[in-house]
Amino acid sequence: MKKILLATIATLAMTGVAAAADLSTRMPVKAPPVYAPVFSWTGCYVGAYVGAAWAGNYTATDSYYLNNWSYKNDASFTGGGTVGCNWQPVGSPFVLGLEGEFGYLNLEGNAYAPWLTTLAANSKVGDWYGMITGRVGYTFDRAMIYVKGGAAFVNAEASIYSTVTGVGISASETVTTWTVGGGLEYALDMNWSVKAEYMYIGMNDTIQTCGNYVRVGVYGCNSHDLPGISTAKIGLNYRFGGGAPMVARY
Repeated sequence: MKKILLATIATLAMTGVAAAADLSTRMPVKAPPVYAPVFSWTGCYVGAYVGAAWAGNYTATDSYYLNNWSYKNDASFTGGGTVGCNWQPVGSPFVLGLEGEFGYLNLEGNAYAPWLTTLAANSKVGDWYGMITGRVGYTFDRAMIYVKGGAAFVNAEASIYSTVTGVGISASETVTTWTVGGGLEYALDMNWSVKAEYMYIGMNDTIQTCGNYVRVGVYGCNSHDLPGISTAKIGLNYRFGGGAPMVARY
């Protein structure tokens, strides 16, 4: 009886030692991942903006009198809308985007020729303009600094008028040119964001107005040089389907 009891105790002891050894060799069990949202700029959006536009002096050159003069234009209110799309790779601080902008501005100036007060020139950029630009941004979570550039389309007009003959000659065209600038955008939540932006439109264009404006039967031309335009604006954007990808955090 004692032998059976001793054998049983020995068996139980060996089993316990083996179980303990097995437990000591097991790998620790990881806690399951927790999925947490991380803000992303990816998505398409629409927006609106207001601001100001200004430019350097206009210059008119008269081919008949072989003279030229410059005159100032007034600063202008600008406002309009934007539409665009952003893409931000998961885990990257960079954002790539494409944006279209259409708005209003009106930069106009006029003056008499200083040597001939009967001859007046007028130049106007507006009432509309548009842009198609690419955008590259670098983010700090919900804040993004960006640069953008591309093509701009601007309506421009010019005219020359003589009070002696009562004749006025005008011309207008849509100027296709370049634009570049940048800004800062901050996301208020998953959908809404605000921005401040500066853009330069490189006009550097000339409009010709030609005709018998000097006196009857005398043909002349005026060249109207249009300067580059600066715009500064603040805006509000709404991103469709605003949300955040779920990223595993251990």
